[in-house]
Amino acid sequence: MKILFISDVYFPRVNGVSTSIETFRRNLHLLGHTVHLIAPDYGRPATDETGILRVPARRVPFDPEDRFMSYSWVMKQLDNLRGERYDLIHVQTPFVAHYLGVKLSYLLDIPCIETYHTFFEEYLYHYIPLAPKWLTRYLAKRFSRHQGNSLDGMVIPSRPMQRVLQDYGIETTMEVIATGIEPESFVPGDRIAFRDRFGIPKNQPMLLFVGRVAHEKNIDFLIKVVDQVRKQVEDVLFVIAGEGPARTSLEQDVRKRAIGENVRFIGYLDRHTELNNCYSAADIFIFSSRTETQGLVLLEAMAQGVPVVSTAELGTRDVLQDGAGVWIAQEELSDFSGNIVKMLGHDQVRSELGELGRAYANEWSSAGQAKKMLAFYDSITT
Repeated sequence: MKILFISDVYFPRVNGVSTSIETFRRNLHLLGHTVHLIAPDYGRPATDETGILRVPARRVPFDPEDRFMSYSWVMKQLDNLRGERYDLIHVQTPFVAHYLGVKLSYLLDIPCIETYHTFFEEYLYHYIPLAPKWLTRYLAKRFSRHQGNSLDGMVIPSRPMQRVLQDYGIETTMEVIATGIEPESFVPGDRIAFRDRFGIPKNQPMLLFVGRVAHEKNIDFLIKVVDQVRKQVEDVLFVIAGEGPARTSLEQDVRKRAIGENVRFIGYLDRHTELNNCYSAADIFIFSSRTETQGLVLLEAMAQGVPVVSTAELGTRDVLQDGAGVWIAQEELSDFSGNIVKMLGHDQVRSELGELGRAYANEWSSAGQAKKMLAFYDSITT
């Protein structure tokens, strides 16, 4: 099968969508299929540009990490795209990529499906601050319904997210397929090397968040939690690995609380050379996002044997099973911080929970998820 992915984001832009695209492309290729990708040109290449058509793009206002691709430039490549004889278009994001996918689907006379990676209803208001929250939620629902019903199929990373979209009135055929965990995620990281690099004492209690530093990730709640934890564990350190539009406001909050010694922002890490070391350096991975359609970083942390304390909302409800590598906490300061303090106080509990998490993460293999995707492709194209 020959598949055309289209996305408004891809490496070197680091986020969960880029990771999902890379994971499925690699595993579909290993299964004997061809996957090409249309993605923005960021002015610098990713590690491997094979099979990628980079599109001229301009910066997005208020979000300098992202790009608007040139729709008209892609349409000028129509003859070349037609010559590739694709079997199916798989859109990964709902902006220019969506409209390109629908248009090319019509012109090339092939089906178009889309993965719903992002729960816009719960965070769009952060990026349109002058609009009331009820209005942005209404617009997000209407936007998602209109786009969803223009497709031949939709991939949803979790069952709770599928129910949300069905409640919106989307009637398109849906299939729940999560992004899988790659074998490299299980390669043991070097805890000592990471701590040495960042000057973290080997026995200092370390909490970790990995992901986009964005408002919808609810990192401000985690900072409040750390402020509570330090009252009982004075030398606790919270490491935040990632970049994003919320970093400045979060740094201001850290200064306001006078907890600069307990919180450190370290920016992006290369997932192929640095990320496993980062995970393995942590004593606990903490997470409280309300908007995840899956929550891949939770499984990546578990793959490194790192125990997790997290809320279970939306897509993470599908991923997390209390006791299987994680203690599920409420989004409430005393409960969340209490779980962390208790876990930090019991080395054996952390070790046992980490081993259970590693075994659980192994059930979410990338190869298995790619086979599910192929079966869905077959159902759409036949």
